[in-house]
Amino acid sequence: MGLCRAMKTTVGMLAALCAAQACADATLDRAQARAELRVGVMLSGGPFGALDPATQQPVGFNVDLAEELGRQLKLKVELVPVLPANRVQFLQQGKVDLLIANMEWNTERDTLLGHVPTPFYKVGGTAALPPGSAVKAWADLAGKPVCTSQGSSYIKPLTEIGADIKAFKSSAESLLALQGRNCVAAVHDATLIKPLLGSNPEWSGYTALAPELNPAPSVIWTRPGEGDTQARLDPIVQGLHRSGWLVQAEQRHHIEPLAADQFGL
Repeated sequence: MGLCRAMKTTVGMLAALCAAQACADATLDRAQARAELRVGVMLSGGPFGALDPATQQPVGFNVDLAEELGRQLKLKVELVPVLPANRVQFLQQGKVDLLIANMEWNTERDTLLGHVPTPFYKVGGTAALPPGSAVKAWADLAGKPVCTSQGSSYIKPLTEIGADIKAFKSSAESLLALQGRNCVAAVHDATLIKPLLGSNPEWSGYTALAPELNPAPSVIWTRPGEGDTQARLDPIVQGLHRSGWLVQAEQRHHIEPLAADQFGL
């Protein structure tokens, strides 16, 4: 009798586990049930995501991409602001359904999360350097204080160079620290740094370091094992490449456009 009870308990546990695994990829089902897709986005400034100073409404390339996903899925989109320090946790804890949050693919992140196979962009890092900087190459940052964001994919390569990392909660705080001369460089996505230096008078005389550091594909992140969600979204991303929607959005936000053939499409 004890053995029977034990077997029933084991079967029950396995059934519960299977049910949990089946539900683990119910992301879009839950979104459909609430008629809302929750997308984590960065709104810390730059062409990928910011708050419009006039309206205080989210704007940027990632915002447009999230809204377009919602349109094609016939769902209202709730944009959830995230930071480098908490974006992974927000996805893992179910506070958001997806992440489109300035988080490029790398092997370390791939062990923690899942992602839609087709990238929507590709970007590397650059360093904003103050006027008169003696830094001419990435190796020149060895032993020097360098500002970046917590959770940035550039922390590892900068550490390997030998830079003294000063990580902040947001890119805005990092860039303020650079202006205050608390570091010799601020390293962030080139798509944030280059437009900032090229268009904002406050950054007159600052330069960007080339070539780009650690260029990597930009992907839509999911929780691990969410193959159904990824399979539903991948054709949408491919379609946005083929139709030219992504290039038009990049141009609209003054981001260097990348043609679909650069992604094998």
